[in-house]
Amino acid sequence: MTNPMALTEEFTPYLTPIFERKAKSITAIDVRKMTSYTDMIVIVEGESGRQVTSLAEHIIKALKKEKIMVFGMEGIKEGEWALLDYGHIIVHIFESKAKNFYDLEGLWSDAPRVDLSQFGPILEMEEDDDF
Repeated sequence: MTNPMALTEEFTPYLTPIFERKAKSITAIDVRKMTSYTDMIVIVEGESGRQVTSLAEHIIKALKKEKIMVFGMEGIKEGEWALLDYGHIIVHIFESKAKNFYDLEGLWSDAPRVDLSQFGPILEMEEDDDF
């Protein structure tokens, strides 16, 4: 995998609400050179169906306050996999088992990842759960 690409300012408002919640993992993939339907795909992992729903609802509400409306959404109430389509950015929010099953990171393995370090670390606590 190549070095992560720098995040452009245009995407910051979409990513900020994701980092306001405790997602298990967040990956942003720049697909603008590989597809015509979007510029970035963001893959968010939640611990449970309830967290998937909560994350999706929080993102929609936070962006609506910024006058950014979602073009389409799917799967929010079910909680296994929610999709939020904002046109140039598509956010996938998965419950852990669904994320592993669909493996979108593997599907887009040739696409460059986006550096999200400006938002701080996302801690994956799986190994530290014993504390």
